[in-house]
Amino acid sequence: MVLALALTLYVATREKLFFEENQVVSPDISLGPVTAYFFGVVVVMGLILFIIPLSKLRLIFRALFTLMFACGVFIVIALILPPAVAYPVAIIAGITWLFWDRIWLHNLLFLITLSGAGAVFGFLFSPWTFMIFMLVIAVYDVVAVRFGFMVWMADKLSESATMPAFVFFKKIKDWRLRLKNIRVGDLKKEEPDRREYAILGGGDIGFPLMLTGSVFFASGLASAMLVGVFALMGLMSALLIQLLWLKGKPMPALPPIAFLSLIGFIIASLFLS
Repeated sequence: MVLALALTLYVATREKLFFEENQVVSPDISLGPVTAYFFGVVVVMGLILFIIPLSKLRLIFRALFTLMFACGVFIVIALILPPAVAYPVAIIAGITWLFWDRIWLHNLLFLITLSGAGAVFGFLFSPWTFMIFMLVIAVYDVVAVRFGFMVWMADKLSESATMPAFVFFKKIKDWRLRLKNIRVGDLKKEEPDRREYAILGGGDIGFPLMLTGSVFFASGLASAMLVGVFALMGLMSALLIQLLWLKGKPMPALPPIAFLSLIGFIIASLFLS
């Protein structure tokens, strides 16, 4: 989370200079369309995973993740290096993941991709619009985890050797394993103290990054850093709740993250804007 926040703010700083030089103005996308789009994607994805056999989806999902990681790396690299360098680096990164999807590489590319998305999408929304959207998604997160939909979808994606999540192993040597060794369904069956790895959904990192990016473009670095600190506190709160209260059961991490992000955002709006 700390690394992702730092990279997001760095990319957003470079991005802001580019936008100012080219007189690009944020479109300030409204809440309705983005909310409808999000739930539309969730419904379509759920239907696809339910109807179509995974044997026919594996190659498609792998190709989509390859493209996603390549685009994410390009967004970050292109703000630092010339396009002639950024394009081949991005392509190499995506193809490397496709044929050599080690856990550490997956986590690294996913972090870079979410950081780039946080800076780009943060520019497209006003802070309050995205804050409300994040609270709506937090409610969905609770419902989806409560009724098993989130775990079911994550399990299906893990069977296709693709997963929009971070994987954290207890043992350093296991970080060299491939994604095909991860099965969310098997993880749920194990006792919490016997699990060899944990999974953190990409949205639990990605949404706070987008909010932080939005606050940065609207109110500056100090406000964005404060919101980021409160989002990190929310993530730590989710971990404590899972360990002490839920005893290792699936935990919707976004609600505490969104709640504390809201507190940080209100404080930043009152005292730093």
